[in-house]
Amino acid sequence: MKKNLITYLVKKFLRFDKEQPFIFISALLAFLGITLGVMVLLIAMALMNGFDNEFKKKLTIMNYPLTVLPKFYGAVNQDLIIDLESKFPNLHFSPYVQSAVISKSGSKLEGGYIFGIHFEEEARVNSVLKSAIDGKTFDKFDVIVGKSLKDEYQLELDDKLMYIFTNIEPGGFGVTPKLKRFEVKSVFDSGLSAYDKAYHYTSLSSLQTLLRMPSGMYDGIHIYSNNPREDIKLIAKELPVTVAVKGWWQDNVNFFAALEMEKTSLFIVLMLIILIASINIISSLLMTVMNRRGEIALLLSLGATTTEIKKVFLYLGIVIGIGGILAGIILGLSGIWVLGTFDIIDLPKDVYPTATLPLDLSMNDFFMIVFGAFVIVVLSSYYPAKKASEVDILTVLRNE
Repeated sequence: MKKNLITYLVKKFLRFDKEQPFIFISALLAFLGITLGVMVLLIAMALMNGFDNEFKKKLTIMNYPLTVLPKFYGAVNQDLIIDLESKFPNLHFSPYVQSAVISKSGSKLEGGYIFGIHFEEEARVNSVLKSAIDGKTFDKFDVIVGKSLKDEYQLELDDKLMYIFTNIEPGGFGVTPKLKRFEVKSVFDSGLSAYDKAYHYTSLSSLQTLLRMPSGMYDGIHIYSNNPREDIKLIAKELPVTVAVKGWWQDNVNFFAALEMEKTSLFIVLMLIILIASINIISSLLMTVMNRRGEIALLLSLGATTTEIKKVFLYLGIVIGIGGILAGIILGLSGIWVLGTFDIIDLPKDVYPTATLPLDLSMNDFFMIVFGAFVIVVLSSYYPAKKASEVDILTVLRNE
């Protein structure tokens, strides 16, 4: 009977009252505010996660999951590669030689790095380069450049591109930088213009010849791994003290820390929308309490307990809040589906790592949003419910 009374009163107080329309409007605004807050939070978190994942994917490819680096000159050699391949047959290894260079086309200059690689081995650790290599043959002093550099220099395939190396060699009465023309044979597109301008790839033998390095000596080893955070520990145990291994994330710690801080700040700021909407719940319930004081006093005089009265108004606020949360979830997930399915928003590919809008809502973020909104709703409903249970029966019945 008591449960039916609480349910009846909640339904009664939710109805539109012609004499007090502002109470209903306030409750409706609270409902819409919570709906909007939850919807915006879901879409915003999905966008943040989507961009985060896209950047991680691109940076993982271009920075390589793992890289073995020498602590001393000559520490990375063919013997080390053979040893690692025998101990980790599930991983892919690609040795490389690199040099800082300045590329020159006409009057334009761009600084960057040129990598000497085995094309077949590098294709197994770099999917971006694999697409550029596929179906092509490379001779000595051929080079692969990035799309951004190609567009800036207005290069065509088989064009010559001048490289100025940072190491110098004696000549005449002084020293001169080493210059070499390479023939552009292919173009790669990583989706990150900074890498497309700075990275160049040629054959290992070409760069070893220019740098006068022995054929069995390298500047490092690129490693492809599906679980780099686990494999880095295993590889580190097997490496000699003359070399070290690093993961792609170790060069981007500050970048991803900034992204995570931005995501947290956005979550807090957007949660304030729900908090502001909850003020309407408080005001709506308080006005209901003031408007229904006579009925509350009469119910208490007829045997209703203060706990039951408190439950009525607590449930009333929770119904408004949960209704808004559910509507926000439906609209938010629908918005994510629409934005992820249809190309409503196109992003410039030379600025962002993807041309389409990336969306990825994690279950952790979803439950945090729902739980946070629910807690705000419950806390907002508690104070008006407590005030309703504290109505003075004698004073109200005497005055009304």
